[in-house]
Amino acid sequence: MLALTTVLLSGCLFPEEEKVENQVPDDIQLASVQKAVEEYQADTGVLPIKNRDMDTDMFIKYPIDFEKLAPKYLANAPANSYEKGGIFQYIIWDPEKNPTVKLVDLRAAERMRELNIRFMGSQYPTFKDKITDYIYTIDFKKIGYKEELTVPSPYTNNQLPIIVTTEGDLYVDYSMDLNTFIKENNLKPTPGEDIRMLLVEAYPVVPAYSLPYTVNENNEPVFMYDPTTEEK
Repeated sequence: MLALTTVLLSGCLFPEEEKVENQVPDDIQLASVQKAVEEYQADTGVLPIKNRDMDTDMFIKYPIDFEKLAPKYLANAPANSYEKGGIFQYIIWDPEKNPTVKLVDLRAAERMRELNIRFMGSQYPTFKDKITDYIYTIDFKKIGYKEELTVPSPYTNNQLPIIVTTEGDLYVDYSMDLNTFIKENNLKPTPGEDIRMLLVEAYPVVPAYSLPYTVNENNEPVFMYDPTTEEK
């Protein structure tokens, strides 16, 4: 995770993040980038994406390379993009079947980068309470924080917790958002189904830096993670 966030983030993450327009998804900008991507693919036969390792998390695996789009297909990167000082990384979702422009909220990456730097000063991430097998809350006080670090949700007004696995990897916990979405839409997902896809389908922002979730017998979100038998 540290290597991943280091690739995405260097120096000052959001030099213009105080600008409100850089902090919200914009339908017009999304549509213009989508059109540019489709035109580029039609002309070249490939997508305008940056190279990433094959084992990169699926939500951040295909970031858009705006240098390939400008100036022929798009005058400039959107104002809310990371490249222009915004908080969003523009990515391609479902590149093989239905290439769709989506967003990654990089505030989560910045928080985890900060935590990883702090963890470098300790022997191992500090576990606090067990959430389920292989997943724990973080003891922030033991690494010098007065309060728990959270991540602003791209979907609700929630402040989302950051959790840690027994392998020392950090993730954002979207349980609150998933539970709210299921209840508000009267959904009954099938146990074993990755319910993060509900958010992907409903919103322009993907739930990046997360573990898989499904539902239990009470239709409540639960983690679907076992590092001894499955890939993360």
